[in-house]
Amino acid sequence: MSKTAVTIAGVELKNPVMTASGTFGSGEEYSALVDLNRLGAVVTKGVANEPWPGNPTPRIAEVYGGMLNAIGLQNPGFDLFSRRDIPFLKQFDTKIIVNVCGKSVSDYVDVVEKLSAQPVDLMEINISCPNVKEGGIAFGQDPKAVEAITREVKRHARQPVIMKLSPNVTDITEMARAAEAGGADALSLINTLTGMKIDIHKRTFALANRTGGLSGPAVKPIAVRMVYETAHAVSLPIIGMGGIMTADDAIEFLLAGATAVAVGTANFRNPDAAVEIADGIAAYMERYGTEDIRELIGAVG
Repeated sequence: MSKTAVTIAGVELKNPVMTASGTFGSGEEYSALVDLNRLGAVVTKGVANEPWPGNPTPRIAEVYGGMLNAIGLQNPGFDLFSRRDIPFLKQFDTKIIVNVCGKSVSDYVDVVEKLSAQPVDLMEINISCPNVKEGGIAFGQDPKAVEAITREVKRHARQPVIMKLSPNVTDITEMARAAEAGGADALSLINTLTGMKIDIHKRTFALANRTGGLSGPAVKPIAVRMVYETAHAVSLPIIGMGGIMTADDAIEFLLAGATAVAVGTANFRNPDAAVEIADGIAAYMERYGTEDIRELIGAVG
C-alpha cells in the first residue's frame, strides 16, 4: 500500500488532506456525516481572544464558479472554544490545527499563549485580519508586518506555527519570505480573494459588507500558481488551498509544491469531500505506482 503520511513541522498527518478554516466549524456539526478519523487534520474556525459577532447579514452570496463570504470571523471566543471544541476533537484520531485571528498583535499573542496549555498540534495564524492599530490594512499585506507578527507569535508559541497568507498582494513570495524570516514553521495559502457582487434588480450590494472573500473553483488556478511560486521562494512546508473540489485538484497542488492540502468550499456542497479526496489521492498513487506521497510533492518543477 502506498504511503500517504506527510510531516509538517515535525507533526505527522496520516494523509495530506485537512479541512480549511471557516468551512467545517470545529468538526462537531459535520461529525454525524463525516468520519473525522479519516482526515489528516481538522482546522478549526478562527478563534479570537474574545467573542466576535461577525458582520451584518446578508454575508454569503453565490457567484459563478464559487461563492463570496463576509462572515467577519464570527466566533465564540477562546474560553468557550477550549471548553467545548478541543475536548470534542480529542475524541478522534486526527490532528488538531487551531486557526487564530485577532485585530492587534497582542490579540494574537493572547490566544497563542492560552493555546500553549492546550492539547492541540499546530496553530494557523490568519494574517488576513485587519490591523486596527494600523488603519485597518491586513497584517498579511505588508511584509514588515508579516515578519513582525510571525516573530512575536513564535516567541510565545509552544506548538509549531503556520502562517496563512493573503493572496490580495502584488507578490506572494515577498510575504512568504517575510514569514520565513520571522520564524514560521509552515505556510498555508491561499486565503480568499477580495470580490464583489451587485444585485442588478435591487441595485445594491449582494453583501452587507459590500465586499467579501471569493472561494471555490474559480480561484484554483491562481492558488496553484501562488503555491508553485512560494514553493520555489522558501524552504517551508506549504499547505495548499483554494478551489479544491476533487482529488485531481488536490494532486495539482501537491505537484506544484504543497506538502498538504485543505478543502474548503467543497465541504458546503459535499460534506464528505475531504475524505473522498484523501481516498482519491491514494487511488492515484496506486494507479501510477507511487509508493510514497513525497514523490509527488513539487514533482513539477
